[in-house]
Amino acid sequence: MPMLKILVGTMYGGALDVAEQVKPLFESAGYEVDILEQPTVSDLTDSPTDLALFCVSTTGSGDFPGNFVPFARGLDEQSPGLTDLRYGVIALGDSSYGDTFCGAGRQLDEMLQGLGANRLGERLEIDAMETFMADDAAIPWVEEWIDAQRLKVA
Repeated sequence: MPMLKILVGTMYGGALDVAEQVKPLFESAGYEVDILEQPTVSDLTDSPTDLALFCVSTTGSGDFPGNFVPFARGLDEQSPGLTDLRYGVIALGDSSYGDTFCGAGRQLDEMLQGLGANRLGERLEIDAMETFMADDAAIPWVEEWIDAQRLKVA
């Protein structure tokens, strides 16, 4: 069974809630799913990862949440080759912050692509000003992502 890792960057639990809500969709598509609340670079490099989904909220001025900072710093310092990594990004933010809206998700996306990873489809950006419950936007996006990227294995 292929492995999907959902790496979560969250401050108040919204991104973790999204990860928990979309997990059954991937299980139904034939994946073993592991939600990582304290992700490390070795989670991607030291064990098989057939697919990764990043659920990342933005804090402050476009910053990574505290639990995600060590992961992002590790990517920056270690510069692992991620050419075999296929991934998606669900970025959570608040458009009232202007230019830094979904800044953490956008920055992560750039970092991953710079390391050779292959994003499947477009990044989902969820605006807290428009969507009260982030999973209301994430669930249909994940369903479409699984279909459009032909990710179903079951």
